[in-house]
Amino acid sequence: MTVLADRFGRIATDLRVSLTDRCNLRCTYCMPAEGLAWMPQPQQLTDDEVKRLVRIAVERLGVTEVRFTGGEPLIRRGLVGIVEDAARLDPRPRLSVTTNGIGLDRIAVPLREAGLHRVNVSLDTLDPTRFHQLTLRDRHSDVLAGLRAAAEAGLTPVKINTVLMRGVNDDEAPALLQFALDHGYQLRFIEQMPLDPQHQWDRHEMVTAEAILAALEPFGLQPDDVSRGTAPAETWLIPGHVDAAGEPARVGVIASVTRPFCGDCDRTRLTADGQVRNCLFATEESDLRKLVRGGAGDEEIADAWRAAMWGKRAGHGIDDPTFLQPARPMSAIGG
Repeated sequence: MTVLADRFGRIATDLRVSLTDRCNLRCTYCMPAEGLAWMPQPQQLTDDEVKRLVRIAVERLGVTEVRFTGGEPLIRRGLVGIVEDAARLDPRPRLSVTTNGIGLDRIAVPLREAGLHRVNVSLDTLDPTRFHQLTLRDRHSDVLAGLRAAAEAGLTPVKINTVLMRGVNDDEAPALLQFALDHGYQLRFIEQMPLDPQHQWDRHEMVTAEAILAALEPFGLQPDDVSRGTAPAETWLIPGHVDAAGEPARVGVIASVTRPFCGDCDRTRLTADGQVRNCLFATEESDLRKLVRGGAGDEEIADAWRAAMWGKRAGHGIDDPTFLQPARPMSAIGG
């Protein structure tokens, strides 16, 4: 097996698969109120094409973790079947889904039975009114129901992803952490990144990791001795608390902008239309869909994937004056 290596010695073992660019929320930092020009259906990979590319990644390229993302992956009708197929691979990868939680209460058990290991659920506020202002949808209770259903189905640890925005919800950091502790969820704060379609991201308005940790000072956070490895989140222990598994409770911060972890990145990304992205902020892509639909064999596709990853840059370069925001927004890339 020849793995997905790059020129800097990194090996990609974590595959993020976007199943759709569509979403049923309109989070203000992600897309405009009117939505985006959605990907035409024929352009999108079919279920069988997704399954084949995941199989190639696992069997020929050394991928050990697969996360299904979007847009909103629960919208994808074939999601359960895609997960079920991935769970039958040998070696079996760790399988997860990143979702906004809407509809998770109905599909959590089928996903667990299909072989899914866990979920990440996006939740930026505990206030239903503020949730509507942020997402332009009245679905707060559905997200909470999805979180409960995931925990009850055993899709654990259930992780919550939160983006704080200055003057919008940055006052909720302590309450969100207490909510996670009360319910046995793991909370991860994520610095807002320049991936909005409006290109209105402003570094000076971003809530930084330093500001997040300052807001959490009342919890007396302590450094976590467990190495983060290639995980994007830097974690801290929360004295006096344990998680649902009885382990010391932790809170994470993903500081992609102010504390980049590019040197340890182990991710490769596949968009819903079959493009390989070797970095979340890449400005170039490699077309696997064309190879799949052109009759290419598995090893030819694997070689193209290897070549795409070999060209990965040392870092995302957000601090570089020449940095260019990717043309695709986050919803079209997959997290």
